[in-house]
Amino acid sequence: MLDKYFHLKELGTNVRQEVVAGITTFLTMAYIIFVNPAILSEAGMDYGAVFVATCLAAAIGCFIMGLAANYPIALAPGMGLNAFFTYTVVLTEGYSWQSALGAVFFSGCIFVLLSLFKVREWIINSIPGSLKLGIAAGIGLFLALIGLKNAGIIVDNPATLVGLGDVTSLQVGLAMLGFFLIIGMAARGMRGAVMIGILIVTGLGVAFGDIQYQASSLPRRPSCRPLCSWTLPAPSISACCR
Repeated sequence: MLDKYFHLKELGTNVRQEVVAGITTFLTMAYIIFVNPAILSEAGMDYGAVFVATCLAAAIGCFIMGLAANYPIALAPGMGLNAFFTYTVVLTEGYSWQSALGAVFFSGCIFVLLSLFKVREWIINSIPGSLKLGIAAGIGLFLALIGLKNAGIIVDNPATLVGLGDVTSLQVGLAMLGFFLIIGMAARGMRGAVMIGILIVTGLGVAFGDIQYQASSLPRRPSCRPLCSWTLPAPSISACCR
């Protein structure tokens, strides 16, 4: 049934390979669950609400992409746009996060219209191939910069903007170990090299106390306090603001 729906044999793959690829993709993208709320909360948004919204948006987008479009592409909130939202629109330009979020909504509507009327496809086809490769490389370098910063390999430096972190720390050591493990296993042709490397480093992080975890928990109830300033005649908002 799965093979008939997704045309796995025609595409030269199987269920096991797709499951491993899906788990690997999830593990490499899971940082978004925590980074996105951390960035947007600096703009005044509730961390718990953004956490839930990030998970739901990514899950719904991935399901639509897989079940409707039958493309093995994962979708999630963009890590560049959230930084622009917080640090440029809100903190630098001085707009409220509610106004900025409204602009995001309207831009999304415009983007949908551009896609429906094939304008987006026309724009993409008009971009030279070399520029497309450059954009992909730029996004990859940006994500690599985020990873290096979160690992502590690079830190903020007032003189040079970017400086070398404490390379003798446990966090940096685990990050470098995971990097070289993945490269080594991939070079030897091992399937699931990325997933295996992530699991090994995660296990070591838990063993050495670098990673704090708990089996399960519910996200804390999002606060609707920022909505109180809207003075909308909604009973639920009034009850929350009392």
